[in-house]
Amino acid sequence: MTVRSRWASAATLAMAAAVLAACGAGAASSTPADGKIKVVASTDVWGSVVRAVGGDDVSVTSIIDDPTKDPHDYEVQPKDTAAVAGAQLLVSNGIGYDDFFAKATATVGGGKPSVVAFDVSGKQKTDDTNEHVFYDLPTVKKVADKIAADLGAIDASKKAAFDANAKAFDGKLDDLIAQIGKLPAGKKVVVTEPVANYLLAAGAIADATPKAFEEAVEAGTDIPVAAVAEATALIANRQVDALVNNAQTETDLTNQLKSKAAAAGIPVVDVTETLPAGTTDYVGWIGKEVDALSKALVKQ
Repeated sequence: MTVRSRWASAATLAMAAAVLAACGAGAASSTPADGKIKVVASTDVWGSVVRAVGGDDVSVTSIIDDPTKDPHDYEVQPKDTAAVAGAQLLVSNGIGYDDFFAKATATVGGGKPSVVAFDVSGKQKTDDTNEHVFYDLPTVKKVADKIAADLGAIDASKKAAFDANAKAFDGKLDDLIAQIGKLPAGKKVVVTEPVANYLLAAGAIADATPKAFEEAVEAGTDIPVAAVAEATALIANRQVDALVNNAQTETDLTNQLKSKAAAAGIPVVDVTETLPAGTTDYVGWIGKEVDALSKALVKQ
């Protein structure tokens, strides 16, 4: 289990800015000798979508590339800025989730083709908009299609292949959407963090977590005592069907909630916000989580 901090301090952000400034912004993108299009993604989740669309014709670098790195407080390294500077296509989440990537992109200058998932989604930003749009499969389909279009614009000779790959990927997502639609509707869960809430909503699964609890988690502030007590009671009194836990963020409170769930016979379903170690396939990753959720809820 990995313990990850949820937000960066002002000093951390200042340090990241200094690192970026030191890297310089003059590097130009170039086509590698192997002819592959150089793509840089903010996280391995979006990098996996790029690989699904680009296949062997892309070379993908993901800045957040293992479960111990947290997009919320990641400090950009010189190698990251160099990668962004040399990229032919950039892919990120947006809506503040991966601000480090936006800073790196701004440092090396604009003008590069860029796919920002939240912007592609068509969603409107509000105070309570969920930033984890990589769990919203219709958005992921739109991103895949935009990636195919941008890759095709970079190398028109391979446009047909990119479009075909995106269509095949979209078909797999449609299968997942159908699978999610078969989840037991009307069930209720408590979440340790609203990472997979788009998926839950698509399956008509109610998030019963106190709003104050989720807002505090997302803001990186102390969770109100009353909200903790309410969430704990929902589990201890078996008023929910499962606890959906972000396995990449372990705290005393998440451990307490998992213990309460175990004592009450409430299943715990682990989800992640980046790819688990050893995983490279987006569809396989989400599919396993949907399977785990389905098995947990069917038992209740």
